[in-house]
Amino acid sequence: MANATIKHSKSENIHIRISSNIKEIIEKAIAVSGQTLTDFATRSLLNSASEVLEREYVTTLSNHDRDRLLAMLDADDEPNEALRQAAKIHNQLIIE
Repeated sequence: MANATIKHSKSENIHIRISSNIKEIIEKAIAVSGQTLTDFATRSLLNSASEVLEREYVTTLSNHDRDRLLAMLDADDEPNEALRQAAKIHNQLIIE
């Protein structure tokens, strides 16, 4: 997610207020990067947003936990009574 593509049709605005110290640092980074303020800000905000969303929606398992999950998925166990009851309730709530 971190390297999301930027659309170039610009139809929305975002207005922010920042301190002069932060503005100076950002202006130096823009000059070094050779980007416009809009491109720099858009890319930076989009990368940050993508990272936040990835942390929120992607679950990373340890090797041990991954192996346990795969073993459970591969098991040929029959559903127990609690699982059958949960499926019955689900069907009543969702399907009916």
